[in-house]
Amino acid sequence: MSKIQLNVFETSDVHGHIMPHRYRTEDDLPLGLAKIGSLIKEVRSKENHVLVVDNGDLIQGTPLTTYFSKLDTDQEHPLIRAANLLDYDAAVLGNHEFNFGLDTLNQAVQNSTFPWLAANIVDEQTKECYFGKPYIVKDYDGAKVALLGLTTQYIPNWEDPNHIVGLEFVDCVESAKKWVSHIRQHEQPDVLIVSYHGGFERNPENGELEERETGENQGYALCHEVEGIDLLLTGHQHRLLTGKCGDVHILQPGCFGAAVGKAVIELEKNSDKWQITSIQTELLDLDHVKADPAIVKASDLLEKEVQGWLDEPIGYVEGSLRIEDAFDVRLNKHPFTEFINKVQMEASNTAISSTALFDNTSKGFPDKITIRDVMSNYIYPNTLKVLEITGEELKAALERSASYFMLTDGEPAINPAFLYPKPQHYNYDMWEGIRYTIDLLKPEGERIVQLEDEHGEPIQLGKTYEVVMSNYRASGGGEYTMFKDKPVIREMQDDMTDLIIQYVQKHQTISSAVNQNWKVIW
Repeated sequence: MSKIQLNVFETSDVHGHIMPHRYRTEDDLPLGLAKIGSLIKEVRSKENHVLVVDNGDLIQGTPLTTYFSKLDTDQEHPLIRAANLLDYDAAVLGNHEFNFGLDTLNQAVQNSTFPWLAANIVDEQTKECYFGKPYIVKDYDGAKVALLGLTTQYIPNWEDPNHIVGLEFVDCVESAKKWVSHIRQHEQPDVLIVSYHGGFERNPENGELEERETGENQGYALCHEVEGIDLLLTGHQHRLLTGKCGDVHILQPGCFGAAVGKAVIELEKNSDKWQITSIQTELLDLDHVKADPAIVKASDLLEKEVQGWLDEPIGYVEGSLRIEDAFDVRLNKHPFTEFINKVQMEASNTAISSTALFDNTSKGFPDKITIRDVMSNYIYPNTLKVLEITGEELKAALERSASYFMLTDGEPAINPAFLYPKPQHYNYDMWEGIRYTIDLLKPEGERIVQLEDEHGEPIQLGKTYEVVMSNYRASGGGEYTMFKDKPVIREMQDDMTDLIIQYVQKHQTISSAVNQNWKVIW
C-alpha cells in the first residue's frame, strides 16, 4: 500500500453532555456524546484508519455530572461509560476534570478503556507523569502516528488546592519541546499530533495578541516555538477553529459536543518512508445525526433519576426573579444577583459578597423554584471562600469589573475584551454589603466614584475587610489578581448549588425586593 488516509476526530469541552439536551429543557438538540457516538460508528464502518481523541473537560458541566458526584457509589462514571462505548483512542485532561477532586478523577481514569494523556502534569516529588502516559504511538498499515497530550498549566490559579495535592503543572511549551523532541528521536513517527487542552493567546493567523499572556492559553506559542508538530488539537476556549497557525494545522471544535473536529491526513510511501502529502481540517455538526441507542441505553436509568431530581420543587418567589435581559442585569441592580449574594453571605456569615451572572442564557427563577432552575442558573461547581482583603484591593476588583463596559455612541456596551476570543460575562462581578457607583464617562481604572460600606461610611483603602466569593474568583481567576494568595478566613465545602437549594428550602419564599446598593451612570 503506497497511500493511506488517516481520519482524526476530536471532541473537546463536552462538559458532561451525553443526551441531546441542555437540561433547562428536554428539547432534542444536535449535541452530546450519544449523537457523536453515531457519527463515529458510521465513520468506523467505512474507514480503516480512524483516531478519536477527547481533548478534555469531559466529566463535569451538567446536572447529570453534579448528581453523580453526590452519589455514594463506586460505579462507573456516566461520561466514562459513554466514552468507553464510543471507543476513544485517548483522552487529555482538562482543567474541569479536577473539579470533583482527585478521588473522582482517579476513579474515572481507572475505569477508562482508553489512556489519559497529560505529559505536563507530574508528581511533584518524582517528576514522573502522574496520569497514565505522556503520549501514545499507533500503527496504521505501517504508518506510525504519535499523539502527545498537554493540559493548560494555569489550573493552580483556579482549582481548589485540595483537589490538586501532590501535582505540579509544567509549562506547556517547555514540556512540548521536551516531549516532541523525544518522540521524534526515539519513536520516529510519520505523523505527530499534539492534543492540548488550552487555546490561543494570539490570533492564529496574524499573531495579534488577543488576551493577556498569562500561560493559560499557549496555542500560538506551541505552533511557533515547538518544532515537529503536524497537527495541534485545541480546546478550553470553546471556539470553532480550523486552518493553520504558522506551519501547523489546527482544530478546535467548540463545546458541549455540538461539533466534532475532523482532520484528514493523506500519507504516501516513498522509499519505505511515509510522508504527509496533505492535511485538511473541518468541523462536523450533528444536525441530522440520531443518538446512538447503546449510549442512550447505558445512560437511561441515571438520566431518569436526574430528571426526577431536577423537577423537585423547593420553594417559591414573591414577586419576580426572572431575567429578561442579561445585559440589563449587569447594568442595573437585579433581585436575582442580590439573592445569590444573600445566599453567599448567610452561608459564610460574611457582610460583603460578590457574584456574577455567568452567561446570557440564565433565565432566573420562575414562581415555583425547582432544582432544575438552580442548576440551570448556577452552572459551575463552585465553593465559597472568605478572604481578608484591603479596601484598596476591593476598589481594584470593582475597577476590574467596571472595565466590562464601554461607551458606543454615548450608550453602554460590552468591552470586546469580555467577548473575544470567548465570552467572559462571568468575569463581571456585582457586589452586596457595600455601596458603589460606576461612572462610564471616566477612564478605565478610575470609574469607581463612590465606595462606601453598608452604613454609608467610606471604604478605607488601608483597612481590611472580609469578603465572600467563589473559589474561582478567590484564586485570582478572571484577572482578579488582587485576590491571589490573600488570607483565607473561612471556606465552605458545599457546592454553591447545594447552598442555594438549602437556602430556598429554609426560607421557602424568596423576596424579589432589591436594595439598589450600586448603580452604573454615564
